[in-house]
Amino acid sequence: MSDLTHFDENGNARMVDVSGKEITHREATATGSIKVSKEVFSAIVDRKAEKGDVLTVAQVAGIMGTKHTADLIPMCHLLNLTNAKLTFILDPETTTVHAFCTVKCDGKTGVEMEALTGVSVALLTIYDMTKAIDKRMVLSDIHLVNKSGGKSGDFTF
Repeated sequence: MSDLTHFDENGNARMVDVSGKEITHREATATGSIKVSKEVFSAIVDRKAEKGDVLTVAQVAGIMGTKHTADLIPMCHLLNLTNAKLTFILDPETTTVHAFCTVKCDGKTGVEMEALTGVSVALLTIYDMTKAIDKRMVLSDIHLVNKSGGKSGDFTF
């Protein structure tokens, strides 16, 4: 079990002790997509969903999600984020919304989970705000795009 940092020598769950680590600049970007119907896509683009401006609300929800990651994922450290940014790319040909979340901090542990949580919450918010139009939506391909900083160095998917 020595390679699994969230377990002690007896197999018990634990939070990783980062107190001895150096503070470094950390940054991570995650992405994910939601495939929607033409009706839902039009409601998003035309800002005609009953619940309001879908992408603006999803953007705020995703950023809020980054700030609450430690409340949702049991072994995540509470981080003092310096920036969280959520953007969308709309693909009219496939009626898909692609979300991208970039999170930054100066700390002792990375922000990958915060970026992944931000993307997930944003996509779930799009679903919630448009499910009255059509519930046949598919969230997919949520993954880390890249990360920098920390002991493990840089990563690009």
